Amino acid sequence: MSLKDKLLAQRIYFLLGALFMTSLVVSNLIFQKFFYWYPVDVEIFGSKLFEISVGILPYPITFLITDLISEIYGKKRANDIVVFGIFASLFSLLIIYTASSVPATSWSPVNDSLFDTVFGNSTVAVFASMLTYLFAQFIDIQIYHFWKRLTKGKHLWLRNNFSTWFSQFIDTFTIVFLLCSFGIIDWANFKGLLISGFLFKVIIAIIDTPFLYLGVFLFKKRFKLRLNEEINLL
Repeated sequence: MSLKDKLLAQRIYFLLGALFMTSLVVSNLIFQKFFYWYPVDVEIFGSKLFEISVGILPYPITFLITDLISEIYGKKRANDIVVFGIFASLFSLLIIYTASSVPATSWSPVNDSLFDTVFGNSTVAVFASMLTYLFAQFIDIQIYHFWKRLTKGKHLWLRNNFSTWFSQFIDTFTIVFLLCSFGIIDWANFKGLLISGFLFKVIIAIIDTPFLYLGVFLFKKRFKLRLNEEINLL
């Protein structure tokens, strides 16, 4: 690969990393708003399907990006992005804590009470999210590369969906469990949120599979990659 191509591949990697960390941090900041989507009139353990946090909207993007990086750049580069995401989350947590500590002026459009209502639980949320995110993302990458080795680089849809479904269940279960344990969400909503959140992520994983195929196709065409070949940025 020429130096020009390596520089382009590196810039794309940084762009994917930026999208990944933005999606992760934003999902931690907006999680307290819940929305509904009723494609069918079904109740699960007293909760409508689907009544879920808006924080779930950007979160599946992180799994799509890590799968794309895993496929094109390899396991190590995907793990690096996960670690960078942890630091980004910690830094956002520090900023929120600092902003909460300073008093608002009397004329501030957002007073201390309103700020704490919106961001007050972010400390717990980011902590809980980091635990689950770190665990789920590393599991996703491990399973993805297990299936990649097993299929010798074939059947992209298989490793994309199987790795995401399994890791997303662990992620959904752990985050809902922790939020209920911290008293942010009532335990009565645990089962409904768990099932709704997981099913929603399964649907998103199925929907994003064509986008992964498209991304892999464009990368392989642009950088002339053979089956199972990865880009080495070093």
